[in-house]
Amino acid sequence: MQIVLMIIIAYLLGSIPSGVWIGKTFFHQDIRLAGSGNMGTTNTFRVLGVKAGIIVLVMDILKGTLAASQPYLLGINNVNPLVIGLFASLGHTFSIFNHFHGGKAVATSAGILLAYNPVIFLIASAIFTISLLLSSMASVASIVGITLTTLIAIFILHDLIFSIIAGFLTIVVIWRHRDNIKRIFNGTESMVSFGLGNYLRHKHK
Repeated sequence: MQIVLMIIIAYLLGSIPSGVWIGKTFFHQDIRLAGSGNMGTTNTFRVLGVKAGIIVLVMDILKGTLAASQPYLLGINNVNPLVIGLFASLGHTFSIFNHFHGGKAVATSAGILLAYNPVIFLIASAIFTISLLLSSMASVASIVGITLTTLIAIFILHDLIFSIIAGFLTIVVIWRHRDNIKRIFNGTESMVSFGLGNYLRHKHK
């Protein structure tokens, strides 16, 4: 019963539409009606700016961290925190508060990793940052970050449960970025205003 309750709480935490709530409460704007139409962190940065983006990023990460931390907080040792945290990522992607639509599971998945293995979280964050600086594309950084994290789980940590859940979330993230991938290959993907990719795109114009 405790496990079922933790799963429900994790899903509800993940379902919180941080970007929508912050946008409507403080900016009187629904980010789902602007930019990419997504309710996640990247579109919050795009539509509402850096301050709102940072707030939503922290909130989305904390959703995953709190969800995955439940077994630690409750002293339950017979369930892997990653299993509970997984439902926060699913909640973020299929939010009950947003007609079962949602974000792309990247920040919330990172939050799960923060609770499970802070060192690997820092490594994954570094991979994301470097990929973003090189490509100037949040989509590329997200896909590269979670893919390499999965490979670390499989080939370096040899952590079976981590490998399975990270692999599953990698599939979810890639699937949620399928339109972005098409735009990447077409050369029309949106870029942030910094980084090598942005520099090269403007240089060639």
